[in-house]
Amino acid sequence: MRKLLNLFAVLLLAGAPPREDAVAAEQRPNILIILADDLGFSDIGCYGSEIATPNLDRLAADGLRFTQFYNTARCWPSRSALLTGYYPQQIHMDPPQGRLPSWTRTLPQQLKPLGYRSYHSGKWHVFGAPKPIADGGFDQSYVLHDHDHNFNPRSHWKDDLPLPPVAKDSGYYTTTAFADHAIRCLKEHAKEYAEQPFFSYLAFTVPHFPLQAPPEDIARYRDHYLKGWDRVRQDRWHNLRDAGIVNCALSPLEPAFTPRYFKPSVMETLGSGEVKHAVPWTQLTDEQKRFQATKMAIHAAMIDRMDREIGRVLDQVRAMGAWENTIIFFLSDNGTDATLLVRGDGHDQTAASGSAASFLCLGPGWSSAGNAPFRRHKIWTHEGGISTPLIVHWPKGIAARGELRHDVGHVIDFVPTLLELAGAKAESSVGVPLLPGRSLVPAFVKNGSLTRNNLFFQHEGNRALRMGDYKLVSAREDRDDWELFNLATDRCEQHNLATEQPDRVRDMAARWQQLQARFTRDAGSVLPMLNEKPFIRKKAKDKSMP
Repeated sequence: MRKLLNLFAVLLLAGAPPREDAVAAEQRPNILIILADDLGFSDIGCYGSEIATPNLDRLAADGLRFTQFYNTARCWPSRSALLTGYYPQQIHMDPPQGRLPSWTRTLPQQLKPLGYRSYHSGKWHVFGAPKPIADGGFDQSYVLHDHDHNFNPRSHWKDDLPLPPVAKDSGYYTTTAFADHAIRCLKEHAKEYAEQPFFSYLAFTVPHFPLQAPPEDIARYRDHYLKGWDRVRQDRWHNLRDAGIVNCALSPLEPAFTPRYFKPSVMETLGSGEVKHAVPWTQLTDEQKRFQATKMAIHAAMIDRMDREIGRVLDQVRAMGAWENTIIFFLSDNGTDATLLVRGDGHDQTAASGSAASFLCLGPGWSSAGNAPFRRHKIWTHEGGISTPLIVHWPKGIAARGELRHDVGHVIDFVPTLLELAGAKAESSVGVPLLPGRSLVPAFVKNGSLTRNNLFFQHEGNRALRMGDYKLVSAREDRDDWELFNLATDRCEQHNLATEQPDRVRDMAARWQQLQARFTRDAGSVLPMLNEKPFIRKKAKDKSMP
């Protein structure tokens, strides 16, 4: 009985809403988080790309760009971490193990007691919490569950209820539909709830495979990529270096690398233009060059269209008089994807590339360009898989314009950042793990304002730990051997220091194991955590942070 009473008390405390401080409701910023899917570090203009992204570029010019911000290397772990503030391993999300722990609360659930209304548009993909309203705390939601169709999805829901499948040739396109819903919510908010701040979570499914885009958008880039991925990688690296975003050498292509999940039969389905390795462009046949250039043109078109739709959402924020006090974030859930596979309705070789009847993936050659200048891809915990652009724009709250921030950050930092901005007071709850993230607010004022002990990564046998400038990393394909890099001078992970600094490798590997054990414990029963230190939402001592 005593254990049951203790458990009941823990759950009550875990569900307690955050308390407010003296920040008045009208001073709390509106929040707009824009999340891209499988967008690489150098896939937008202000991070070195040749793709037209003028709306995002303007946000960066009038705000901040973070140069060392991280995700978790995969879709659902990043989304789960962003919305809860916990590493995915702490909350049953990597690997998925059923429902979220009972003590977990999402951003909307924590913002609601502070006066916020919350709106979700697009991808959800949070295992264990399938309904954005009932499980995630949003007030309105339009969610796409069918990720294999951009033109005619079969599974999409509004406000937790299923909608009819989209008819073929209806003019529907996911990116536009998500923006439409976000705009409708904001218009209603301005009309009915203007006295309350809003949180809008706009989660696109582009440029995730299948590569599908309106033909007029593809036409803008049709011949641009015939110059090849070697040239594009070089150009993006030069642009990033000139902008002061990176200072490392360009990582070489990995021609022996084979995408995970690859099956030889997919090459017959896709045709003789497909290439399974990131080989030098000069080694490709003319047919392969045209096919690969077309794939990258579709990828670029998806990003181009996303930027245009973002522009429409931003216009609505301006039109409702909320521009000055809306903090806007833009980032990606992982790096570009080297995967080659066919799902959905299959791939029709006779159909126009990028149409609803085609199913193409970017592949390792162009993925190496999307993640330039870094190494590896989505799924891997090398820099190419976990590095994301992060733009932060807030006219009222950030004085800097067009500046870089080299502070190290992670998607787990969103919850403590936004709770601080929303005026949440420090709060403790027995039995609930400490939030592992740090508030980014000091970095909004000055570069170099954040310190942290380490960042932890794990996904599908790929592991990493960053401590200061040093990073320990291993991949399943590399026999799980640890590599050590000094990211201050070698962020492209070319000079392995493991044999030169075995003591550092040993200490960091032990720390990784310690955190892995702790996070596994956090994801288990609440009862063993009764003797944990109190959960502090703000101003936690750094030594208590993982």
